Amino acid sequence: MVIGASMGGLLAARALSERFVRVIVIDRDLLPAEPASRRSVPQGRQLHVLLARGRSVLEELFPGLSAQLRDAGAPIVDLHDQVHWYNDGHRMRRAPSDLIGIGVSRPLLEHVIRSRVAALPGVELVPGTEVTGLLTDASGTTVTGVRVAPRHESETPRTIAADLVVDAGGRASRGPRWLAELGYPPPPEDHVRVDVTYVTRLYQRCPEHLDGLLGALTNAVPGAPRAGIAAALEGDRVAIALNGMFGEQPPTDDAGMVAFAEKLAAPHIAAIVRSAPPAGEPVTMRFPASLRRRYERLRRFPSGYLVLGDALCSFNPIYGQGMTVAALQALLLRSLLAGSGAGIAARFFPGAARIIDGPWTIAVGTDLRFPEVPGRRGVRVRSVNGFVHRLHVAATHDAVLGAAFLRVLNLVRPPSSLLRPGVVLRVLRGSLRSPRASTPGRPR
Repeated sequence: MVIGASMGGLLAARALSERFVRVIVIDRDLLPAEPASRRSVPQGRQLHVLLARGRSVLEELFPGLSAQLRDAGAPIVDLHDQVHWYNDGHRMRRAPSDLIGIGVSRPLLEHVIRSRVAALPGVELVPGTEVTGLLTDASGTTVTGVRVAPRHESETPRTIAADLVVDAGGRASRGPRWLAELGYPPPPEDHVRVDVTYVTRLYQRCPEHLDGLLGALTNAVPGAPRAGIAAALEGDRVAIALNGMFGEQPPTDDAGMVAFAEKLAAPHIAAIVRSAPPAGEPVTMRFPASLRRRYERLRRFPSGYLVLGDALCSFNPIYGQGMTVAALQALLLRSLLAGSGAGIAARFFPGAARIIDGPWTIAVGTDLRFPEVPGRRGVRVRSVNGFVHRLHVAATHDAVLGAAFLRVLNLVRPPSSLLRPGVVLRVLRGSLRSPRASTPGRPR
């Protein structure tokens, strides 16, 4: 039994289908037959980034997925050679790489994966149904199924039995409350307040956009908490996402969006907002805080129940880590189910925590550069952030350093790989050249 038919739930169902004869995926939405945004996935209308590691894992779970998305019009992107990267105002030197992404909207990606999952033997999608609680055996130590709310007032509540319940209900998962109802402690939680507001709008893409490349990105920095992303998508469209932190509110009117974009270091974003025909209305979303639920720290936990995806950890969306981390957790689940299914929670949660540790370190460590973010800033955090800034300076002319940074950002290599002696030496040599950071509207 999987709670939630969003990305995390679909990937969990793919992993479970190799071990279980029957897999039921329940979602409170009526699932669309075509690519479309869903009410319970409000972030689905925002720009999504599929990291290189995420694409390779999805390809492992769904062979041929990249070609299928390409045939649907999604461009295949060399994330180092076909994207303008402005890190701390410094434009990274581009170079061909094996870091391959896909310019795909969330509705299309979810639709293709949902169709692939629905076609798996024994998998059943049950839309328009809400899970209201967990069932347990008489001892209360084993989850044996779920209670579900009726689809219509004329129907009565019912129960569905299951050998394993996987909660992929997202950030709004009711897992902590359900555990409390069963007499179990809720998991400890880590919160990192970031107060991000982001606005996404689609535009028609023209050949001259992005200088013929497929993306552009510029990050927020202390004192200038604004960021922007441009990404080519299927349907000859380009998505523009404008992000603000700590009270910086990206506007939604045409003139305001242009003015906001013109203050970003990447001039390609403002050029699109200024001149491209819109292909939809701007959509605003707010993200108050990164949230990590530490289920691995619980000493008492019922068997027959797991939590996966954003229900475990939801990251600052600026870093685009969520789908990739959920895919890696699905791989972990598949590998654990290939052996003994006994005591799976005691093995899954520590493994999932190790998967989360790297991306969490990247996101939280970077967010702690901003004085508005509450949290402890030890010597290591300050020194690493200072070192990464120097790396961005050196990467304006050293493509090897750019590749090293992008491998970490795309979760291909751990953050510690940036501290290898060869990388450190190149940073020290390269940062001495100290190129001037780009000013808004003027490419380097």
